[in-house]
Amino acid sequence: MDRAEEAREGVARGRVEEAPLVDVALAAASPLRRFYLTSERAILGVASVAAVLLAWEWVAARELVPLVFISSPMRIAKAAVELASSGDLWNDLRVSGIEFFVGYAMSVAVGIPLGIATGWYRRLFYLLDPFISGLYATPRVALLPLIIIWVGIGIWSKIVVVFLGAVFPILINTLAAVRTTDERLLRAARSFGADDLQVFRTIVLPSSVPFILTGLRLGVGRALVGVVVGELYAATAGIGFLITVAGASFQTDKVFVGILIIAAAGMVSMEVLSRLERRFEKWRPRVGAAP
Repeated sequence: MDRAEEAREGVARGRVEEAPLVDVALAAASPLRRFYLTSERAILGVASVAAVLLAWEWVAARELVPLVFISSPMRIAKAAVELASSGDLWNDLRVSGIEFFVGYAMSVAVGIPLGIATGWYRRLFYLLDPFISGLYATPRVALLPLIIIWVGIGIWSKIVVVFLGAVFPILINTLAAVRTTDERLLRAARSFGADDLQVFRTIVLPSSVPFILTGLRLGVGRALVGVVVGELYAATAGIGFLITVAGASFQTDKVFVGILIIAAAGMVSMEVLSRLERRFEKWRPRVGAAP
């Protein structure tokens, strides 16, 4: 075992030996109080959503605001059941799901390797930075007519919009993570005789993973926006198409069905990536921690 491996194992043992402190208040609490403390986030979140829905239904029932503007939770639920029963909703979900997953998978497959390469090789960064900055600052809506001309009005035009929306947050976060690796760690690894591959595998990649996951979370939101924006033009199915048609005919309840589906998809995706990010939290550099 070389000295670099010994140093890494020493750091790993130090982290394992850091046992969490026992929460005395939690241990001494009653079962009901303990349940609340361990599930506080979920309880408060559900309570706030329930309060908003009840207030919304109360306002709608008394028609304090015209229903064409806000509809009501009961009307929205009824519209969702009708759409699901007719089969239209499932077809829209299938189309939008394909656009989202294919476009997002393409953005991950391109954004992470290209971000790593651009952050690792200085001259490649100099070559690609003008294009990355320019395309990132360009609104995707402005590119949509060109995309339709290039790839047609089929599903691939929407996939390209999703890809362009998600790839840049992933790429830029990955690039920044590699370029901001702690220089002291790199010098220490070099002093132990580590080559480029060992430095990348044991220092650069572990320190970059939390920031890459942050980029993936940002990319989810941009990808969902891309799905809706792409389906505003020349679409015949999809959640964005559902929202557009319902809005044009003032069917506010169906508009809210589409909006809530997009919001739910975003929340589920964010939660999955947040859980994955927490698994790698120990790899994130500790700001202000003692060496």
